[in-house]
Amino acid sequence: MKIICIGRNYAKHAKEMNSPLPTEPVFFMKPDTAILPKNNPFFIPDFTKDLHYEGELVIKIKKLGKNIAERYAHEYYDEIGFGIDFTARDLQQKCKENGLPWEIAKSFEHSAPIGPKFLNKKDLDMDNLEFKLLKNGEEVQHGNINDMIFSIDKIIAYLSQFMTLKIGDLIFTGTPEGVGPVNIGDTLEGYIGEEKLLNLRIK
Repeated sequence: MKIICIGRNYAKHAKEMNSPLPTEPVFFMKPDTAILPKNNPFFIPDFTKDLHYEGELVIKIKKLGKNIAERYAHEYYDEIGFGIDFTARDLQQKCKENGLPWEIAKSFEHSAPIGPKFLNKKDLDMDNLEFKLLKNGEEVQHGNINDMIFSIDKIIAYLSQFMTLKIGDLIFTGTPEGVGPVNIGDTLEGYIGEEKLLNLRIK
């Protein structure tokens, strides 16, 4: 099982990170050890002093595919969930300054918690799908699928040029603006529409 994450897929998030808008999907990988076991709290690792949340829609691939045409990409997933791409922002900045890859800031243990439940896309309004992240009961991120620079179908087609997508692979589709730090004692809640899919305690 692969975890593939799309970066800078919302224009306002790219702006808040002082990053240029991409002309094609930007992606990086997380190992399967980035998944947080269900119902477990998230423990802030010792190696960062600036850990940020990034709430995202996550799709689950349902069948094997390579070199998928964009017009057929919708056939390769049915389920959508909510996940957080945790980022050690201080480590990421050091890597950027030195022109180095920044997996160290993204791919560490339990850095990709996902809600235990996925929703079937046939039960959702895929033309106007909204999601949000609450921190300690206050909304900090709000996204709409229409604000994606690259659609889910475009992402699937693009990724499949470079690697075979397999059943169970997870794709984090990018985060909207509003990313920020988390601290011990915080609670993060992720919603698609009005349905809560993730409840995460920070320790």
